[in-house]
Amino acid sequence: MSGIGKVAVLGGGSFGTVIANMVAENGREVRLWLRDQERAEQINQTHENTRYLSGYALSDNLQASTNLEEVLSNAELVFVSIPSQSFRSVVQQAKPFLKPEQMLVSTTKGIEAQTFSLMSEILREEMPESPVGVLSGPNLAKEVAGRQLTATVIASDDHALRASVQSILHSSYFRVYASSDTYGVELGGTLKNIYAIAAGLSSALGMGENTKSMLMTRSLAEMSRFAVCMGANPMTFIGLAGVGDLIVTCMSPLSRNYRVGHALGEGKSLDEAVAALGQVAEGVNTIKHVREKAAEMDVYMPLVAGLYEVVFNHAPVKDVVKMLMMNEQSTDVEFVLPRGEV
Repeated sequence: MSGIGKVAVLGGGSFGTVIANMVAENGREVRLWLRDQERAEQINQTHENTRYLSGYALSDNLQASTNLEEVLSNAELVFVSIPSQSFRSVVQQAKPFLKPEQMLVSTTKGIEAQTFSLMSEILREEMPESPVGVLSGPNLAKEVAGRQLTATVIASDDHALRASVQSILHSSYFRVYASSDTYGVELGGTLKNIYAIAAGLSSALGMGENTKSMLMTRSLAEMSRFAVCMGANPMTFIGLAGVGDLIVTCMSPLSRNYRVGHALGEGKSLDEAVAALGQVAEGVNTIKHVREKAAEMDVYMPLVAGLYEVVFNHAPVKDVVKMLMMNEQSTDVEFVLPRGEV
């Protein structure tokens, strides 16, 4: 067992709460930071996060607080589970109470709008001396809370950090695999949110199983093509953080991004779809950021381009689908047969 003592989790949403609860159930001292004093008191008194995980009992060992200094004091490992648009500001608020030796792990699957920075890059910029890691995989929070068998990936170039996270989270229902490809694991978790919206859209429109299979496999090709151009290892995408996460978010109504896509397919506007969700769906903004970055790097991403037209320009889905199907036919797996050798 790892020698890690106190653990802190920043972010009282569904996944932050689940992470804190797993640590607590494994007998570790853990503190969960959230902004809302009333909700923190409710978690401490009723041992339930009714807003994000209603009906799931939390460990008596889990303590919630709105005091950052108190939560971070003496914590050897800090999980950051903050939505991407607020991630940097919360890390900056935490900086006065963080020490270089504390290990920092992001669980957020998103991109910072202004800089196209991934969350691990923000952590490195703000805390350059701290070991940094990323936790990502096919991890729907409600299923983890319900103790469904689940696996995830901890990625870092720091061996001690990987070993510590594996130790403190491992249980009879949660297994943690290791990777050194931080960028690939993080991009896998970020990019799949885009394609989950497309999957929800296709489901609402009654598309068949052949279509769903084509959508997921071409999504994987597009994800890996983009990520490799950004410096990731293509092999990462055949693992849990790539195809594993893509499958679960493209097939499950529990996926927030899938639900946004499904609502769009039912005829709701983007604002209506997001409002009905009541939570952050990272994929909506990710479509915009990745489309811009792909154009800048000249990376071929027809699904992203088509989905952008549907979501933001209200293009008819049938017209976009026809355009995609009539595009030039190319290779199946580019790492086997490069695009230019068709």
